[in-house]
Amino acid sequence: MAARHEQIAAELRRAIRREEYPVGSRLPAETELAAQYGVSRGTVRQAVAALTAEGLIGSRQGARRVVLADHRSQSFGELRSFAQWAEAMGRTATGHVVSQEYRPATAEDAARLHLDQGVPLLNVLRVRGLDGEPVLIERTVYADWISPTVAALPPDCASVTQRLNEETGLVFAHGEHVIDAVAAGARDADLLALRRTSPLLRVRRVTTTHDGRPVEWSDDRYRPDAVSFTVHNSIANNALVRTTAG
Repeated sequence: MAARHEQIAAELRRAIRREEYPVGSRLPAETELAAQYGVSRGTVRQAVAALTAEGLIGSRQGARRVVLADHRSQSFGELRSFAQWAEAMGRTATGHVVSQEYRPATAEDAARLHLDQGVPLLNVLRVRGLDGEPVLIERTVYADWISPTVAALPPDCASVTQRLNEETGLVFAHGEHVIDAVAAGARDADLLALRRTSPLLRVRRVTTTHDGRPVEWSDDRYRPDAVSFTVHNSIANNALVRTTAG
């Protein structure tokens, strides 16, 4: 049975989706929610924190929270794998390897993973799903030192990140993401059950360990109706950098 704060978070999500709390409106104060659900303010804060992490409500302290969106989003405030994010959203993540093979490292692979060009690296094409529907294509290149371990994983492994942590203690600690939009080619359209040239949200990422050692780099392409990303910034702290396309 789900913890009480998780139950409250789920009820608030449903209320937001039903527009009982429309975008731009404010949630009731913590004291009101605590009385409504018969729990402590601490329990309410846990539920509210989950909605904040999902990008549904604002994070301003000392005020009633403003509803920012009526659908859940993924925040870059913390580094999460696709499966971890899906689990936090109450969804079921799936994964299926379409192809995997060793290829010599290209110049781009060598630059992103800090290794020599020509070194054999594992290249994996994987389709990820939410609740059984394909939503994401991952084209991932793994560093030579971790490639054999990834190659041994079952093709339907739902979370490579979790399995690598369980089997080797590896922690994906840092990530750099470049986000843009691309049109779906014939292969992507077929894998995601879309029309060719449909827009896709592309995230190119490099993931490293705590000490900065590159683990993987990937070209991830999402269906536009599947996920959104949020970046909370301010004058004092701006995690978002705008650059020209290329």
